[in-house]
Amino acid sequence: MGTLIRRVFSVLLLAGATAAHAQGEVPDAARYSAAVATEWFRLILPAIQQTPGQSPPVAARTLAYIGLGLYESVVAGMPGQRSLAGQLNELESLPAAQPNEPLHWPTVANATLAALTRMLLPNAPADWMARFDALERNMPVAQSADFNPVERTQEVIIRSETHGRLLAMALMTWARTDGGHDVLGARRVRLDAAYVSPSGPGAWVPTPPRFARPLLPHWGTNRTFMKSVERCDPSGPPRYDETPNSPFHREAQEVHRLSVQPTEEQRRIALYWADDPGKTPTPAGHWAWILTDLLRERKADLATAAERYARLGIAMSDAFVATWRVKYQINLLRPVTFIQLAFDANWVPPLMETPAFPEYPSGHSVQSGAAAAVLEAFYGRDTAFEDRTHNDRGWGPKRFPSFRAAADEAALSRLYAGIHYRSAIEHGTTQGRCIGAQALTLVTRVK
Repeated sequence: MGTLIRRVFSVLLLAGATAAHAQGEVPDAARYSAAVATEWFRLILPAIQQTPGQSPPVAARTLAYIGLGLYESVVAGMPGQRSLAGQLNELESLPAAQPNEPLHWPTVANATLAALTRMLLPNAPADWMARFDALERNMPVAQSADFNPVERTQEVIIRSETHGRLLAMALMTWARTDGGHDVLGARRVRLDAAYVSPSGPGAWVPTPPRFARPLLPHWGTNRTFMKSVERCDPSGPPRYDETPNSPFHREAQEVHRLSVQPTEEQRRIALYWADDPGKTPTPAGHWAWILTDLLRERKADLATAAERYARLGIAMSDAFVATWRVKYQINLLRPVTFIQLAFDANWVPPLMETPAFPEYPSGHSVQSGAAAAVLEAFYGRDTAFEDRTHNDRGWGPKRFPSFRAAADEAALSRLYAGIHYRSAIEHGTTQGRCIGAQALTLVTRVK
């Protein structure tokens, strides 16, 4: 009897869907699972790890445009929701879905995500490009529950794919004007190579062992997604002072002390949150992975996933631009430079190399603070979760009592690693939470 009831129910659902499409009605995006979104992010994150040039700021930008594209691809299928066009910097409009012309939202999202991924990762290795093609092509089969053939007539498929690709192209036209496009291009390489670091007491200088040129010195001039993120700028580090027992000197002493005799837990924390480019999906990818797992665990719908990826990505990308702007304005020397100058000429951070850019504030701290602020708004301040980002590297799963606890640990990891002073960490976390709060004020509901 139970089997018969289920069959009758399925027939009624199918009949309802057929009738709705016959009348030109479009099922809203919340009716579908988040699988199209989460499967793309599960492919994009390791692809970022393998793609040259996807340093942490660049990877955050990539994820932001992909998350925004996902949201805009289905927003017309979210009753009561509105586009972010008109709210984001210099984005006045985007191609609109035509009324009375049914679209299939998973198909639109699949086409948008595929097109944006190829355009944002144009130099991905050939095998990854093949995986992008395969995922787009096989999505209707792999996620058959969301790709009902009754809803996907040939006309609807063509219309949905066309809309998704047009939207992706429109977003990329806008993206190419933000200052962050083509980081490996000849013009950008020449511009960065011509940068000359300011000199003077307390000024940043290249650090051992590579003594590399500063990374992306102009990234802080990029256009942010949101307006007025500079309102979140931190107050600044303690005044540079080589005098023993001065506030600045004490911060450097703390870095040195912790590096010489770290606990095993501090050592593990430093390495867990390193999130090195080329070895991991970078810090922004770490938090995007956490969101992806939460969406899958909680069986989120497509509409929910779209809004959450967009807000998280925008917050993290703007966090990196804001961080880079302040870093290169203040241009503070790294702990390794000060410690070698002031009291231990042979000291180097024992766990990792110092990154090739100025000290204040800590990028990990800013972007983790931003990510945690957004995620706790979605899931609650005291929500425990399991982080599986580094399971494949033998580092997980790792359980946290809250998003703030994870962000605080990510921030402190840079002190334990010997590459940031405490003020860069604490001020950076505050700056990040402010930027995350701004991402939550973006209006997605029609008033």
